[in-house]
Amino acid sequence: MRTLQRRTSLFTEPQKVEKLGLYPYFRVIESDQDTIVTMKGKKVLMFGSNSYLGLTTHPKIKEACQKAVQKYGSGCAGSRFLNGTLDLHIELENKLAEFVKKDAALVYSTGFQVNIGVIPTVTQRNDYILIDELDHASIIEATRLSFAKVLKFRHNDMDSLDKLLKKCEPDRLKLIVVDGIFSMDGDIANLPEIVRLAEIYDATIMIDDAHALGVIGENGSGTASHFGLTDKVDLIMGTFSKSLAALGGFIASDFDTINFIKHNSRSLIFSASITPASAAAVLAALEIIKNEPERIQHLWDITNYTIDNFRRMGFDIGKTQTPIIPLFIRDDIKTLTLTRMLLDEGVFVNPVVSPAVKKDSSLIRFSLMATHTKDQIDVALEKIEKLGKKLKIIS
Repeated sequence: MRTLQRRTSLFTEPQKVEKLGLYPYFRVIESDQDTIVTMKGKKVLMFGSNSYLGLTTHPKIKEACQKAVQKYGSGCAGSRFLNGTLDLHIELENKLAEFVKKDAALVYSTGFQVNIGVIPTVTQRNDYILIDELDHASIIEATRLSFAKVLKFRHNDMDSLDKLLKKCEPDRLKLIVVDGIFSMDGDIANLPEIVRLAEIYDATIMIDDAHALGVIGENGSGTASHFGLTDKVDLIMGTFSKSLAALGGFIASDFDTINFIKHNSRSLIFSASITPASAAAVLAALEIIKNEPERIQHLWDITNYTIDNFRRMGFDIGKTQTPIIPLFIRDDIKTLTLTRMLLDEGVFVNPVVSPAVKKDSSLIRFSLMATHTKDQIDVALEKIEKLGKKLKIIS
């Protein structure tokens, strides 16, 4: 057996979980990503999607994708840097910059590539990157590609951030990178305090708004808008795979910073550009968000309703303030068991267990879409309460 095969053969954790009948990953969906999906020919209520505005099935987005393919074909066959820039990409970048109220924006082919392309590009050796301990994996990966010194502060703990900033050399770039809405816990970054500290220590702020766009801020324009601090945030990152119903990502900033990133970011220069259909889908999504504000309002109505009900049941839902609602089980096997039992009852949720989180922090991630009805939510709540009591998660 060769070295690689010897190493990979030792990885048996998935097989162990499969033998228990609790393996929860790569579950196959046979339909579109809507509030009800089809799995193995059966209808299942979907509460594990990031499509917060429920736009992936919107007829205007489907139509925009079809027209883009008819005009531009299925792909660009090259990077933005060379032959892969369409007029559609430029239009999208202008609309995104306008949406988040920055000078300019730059589109990447995935959100992950935005972070691994921007963070190492804007930082240099002996600079500092300060990250929240619960930041997304793409941010963590980006810090590994940078020559800067990486400092991690406790989750949303501004005293912890303050102490780290004090350790930084004053004449070096200090880049604070945080999720706007944290993807597992559902809470919002304490941006007002981050801005206050950034001004004291002359630090630069980057917000990852993957889960905030379409959810908070004016017309769903994100965390900086939510707090009225857009002019204090240097870099706004977002993805298209959640509320914007496509695939890709972007970074928005001032003209000079975007120009610098555009000509130095490896994950942009050496990756093929997003497909015409994806670009067209995002443009359509931005129009729908502007013209159908009732979607965001309904999302918040059902979010408050669901949070209140989980608290009434006695579930530990942490400090969530958003449509991402963690049900802390704090036991890996119980988390996987509840996930499987819910799927058997026709409710799809996502388990988060170690090593993704500490063993005493395992949770079920319950997420809402603007297209969910209260009736659908009530069905899920009833089943979760019944099974939660059966497994002695709640009393």
